[in-house]
Amino acid sequence: MPHQTIIPSLRYDDANKAIQWLHEAFGITEHFVVRDNEGRVEHAQLAWRGSIVMLGDASDDVHNLPQHHGSISMTAESAAQVDEVYARAVAAGAKVIQPLTDTDYGSHAFTVEDYEGNHWHLGTYDALAQDQ
Repeated sequence: MPHQTIIPSLRYDDANKAIQWLHEAFGITEHFVVRDNEGRVEHAQLAWRGSIVMLGDASDDVHNLPQHHGSISMTAESAAQVDEVYARAVAAGAKVIQPLTDTDYGSHAFTVEDYEGNHWHLGTYDALAQDQ
């Protein structure tokens, strides 16, 4: 089976409730979940049939995602591909949310916003290759 390289990321008013509902409705399971001291979901990776979706609580979002809009995270083959796609996205009029950067967790990445407010993130970090 091919390796997943497009990973949807969503924000919910109550991500814990969303995780429970997604498990009940679809059998989606927790792959990796980080909660703060109050139990709010900072980051979750939920698995189903070899793929994941990421989600978290909408308020105080470190990525500044607008509430009730989507975000797609994509895994690049190389840093050069990240640079190429960044230039292409900017040329197409995408609003830069996070410029090209090398993150503390080892990714070369950027985030842009499309014309409807959805965020698109591309980086070399591969969430599925990490042993969580």
